[in-house]
Amino acid sequence: MNVIVAVDKNWAIGNQNKLLVSIPNDQKMFRNETIGKVVVLGRKTMDTFPGGQPLKKRTNVILSANPDYQVKDAYVVHSVEQLLEEVKRYPSEDVYIIGGESVYRQLLPYCDVAHVTKIDHAYEADTFFPNLDEDEEWEITAISEEQTYFDLSYEFVKYERRRKTQ
Repeated sequence: MNVIVAVDKNWAIGNQNKLLVSIPNDQKMFRNETIGKVVVLGRKTMDTFPGGQPLKKRTNVILSANPDYQVKDAYVVHSVEQLLEEVKRYPSEDVYIIGGESVYRQLLPYCDVAHVTKIDHAYEADTFFPNLDEDEEWEITAISEEQTYFDLSYEFVKYERRRKTQ
């Protein structure tokens, strides 16, 4: 499975249930990566989408502890075990974990690839993604040239889980 996330220089991802910044090129990369694929997200993230509607042209799987929670045109699961069973129906490389913080933390151990937009700025934030630079299980396998959006610098970084050596 994949994880896809935009982080600031402190690995922050959000503040008060909102993204830290909206960068058109990052949104385009997100769309290109996930169109036609499976996106996995939590209820709080779902609530931030326009009209609380699932992302179009993707299979949306929502993890929610609330057994009564339902969303039209999306699958709702209530445990990590149920989620893992649901996504077995799809190729692992077509499954993208898209947030928020608790969903990332619960599912990162099951992911092999992380697509991280690293923004060279520190924002006020209350939600964070685990720092993959400090995790020896992960290594950078690709990095874009530095991009800019107004006065912000950022780059697209691909991390892959290191293979266990025998």
